[in-house]
Amino acid sequence: MCVITLNTGIAFVNIIIELTTQQLFLWDQNKLVREYRISSARNGTGQLKNSGCTPLGLHYVRAKIGAGCDADTIFVGRRPTGERYDASLAAAFPQRDWILSRILWLSGMELGFNRLGNCDTMQRYIYIHGTPESERMGEPRSHGCIRMHPLAVMELFDFTPPGTQVEIRE
Repeated sequence: MCVITLNTGIAFVNIIIELTTQQLFLWDQNKLVREYRISSARNGTGQLKNSGCTPLGLHYVRAKIGAGCDADTIFVGRRPTGERYDASLAAAFPQRDWILSRILWLSGMELGFNRLGNCDTMQRYIYIHGTPESERMGEPRSHGCIRMHPLAVMELFDFTPPGTQVEIRE
């Protein structure tokens, strides 16, 4: 059974995403805990709705989705479809930006920049989420979200409580 956990308070860990190096860093106060390769938006950076860009600035993890799901679980609209990702589905839908295993749903913290109006990160459904192992990390290829390989995002998910601050920067 998959679980959705909503923001319930302040976290002690934080995440910094460096788009120029396509890396995500998980910090616990002043100590680097983990470092991961990621893939951000093919269209570059930007805050506007429907831009296909990765939003910059300060965010927080609004919700955690997928606890208890398998690594190959497919999500659509933040809900597991009941399908499992495999080579036949990949071949049938080669252009699809697959959302697999876990979702950390982000919400902007900077009014008028990445929160509310035509630039709201949460309303744009920007996530840190799993993507197939076959997808290359280290280069921008997503439709706006931050993508990670399934086992990496599952590990990050376990370390990241709701409310964790996420800074996305160039």
